[in-house]
Amino acid sequence: MRNDSIRYLIVPGWQGSPQNHWQSHWQNSLPRCARVEQADWMAPQRDDWVAALEQAVSQDDGPVILIAHSLGCITVAHWAAQAPLASLRRVQGALLVAPADVERPACPAALRNFAPIPRHLLPFPSQVVSSDNDPAVSTPRALAMAQDWGAQAGVLSGAGHINVKSGHQRWEQGFAYLYRLQSRQAQPVRRRA
Repeated sequence: MRNDSIRYLIVPGWQGSPQNHWQSHWQNSLPRCARVEQADWMAPQRDDWVAALEQAVSQDDGPVILIAHSLGCITVAHWAAQAPLASLRRVQGALLVAPADVERPACPAALRNFAPIPRHLLPFPSQVVSSDNDPAVSTPRALAMAQDWGAQAGVLSGAGHINVKSGHQRWEQGFAYLYRLQSRQAQPVRRRA
């Protein structure tokens, strides 16, 4: 499913997405695709990351689909909780892959300023994709995030953190989730009051 008016925004997680990460491959494959750049990938600050996402979304008046990974998913949830209505209306959907549980006991200290994780419904269609052996989030927590956000949920078997380390360089099968998300655009979306 291709729509040349849609702009895709890649929202990487902690430490960014290297060249062999599936987000980088997707950025090179999808039309009208850009990456949300952060000033500091190693010591992320929630307010800075949310502001960078807002700047990227508001750069263009056209429709946007967010493609987030790990801490990028949590950034999307924080952004959606405070974004201007005009920006929220641009977002046609969000693919949220391997959301990092920043509230887990073993969470790296650098990520803890992203807690608590927002629990509100996202005002656009969303799809959470996680794995049953992701070290950054348990399956029950990933499913709870999806439920809180009003997202469809998919749990892969043995896919780790769905990153380079777990063998997901191109992750071509992930496009099925993106296409399914895009097909939901015609459905009514929730809007924040």
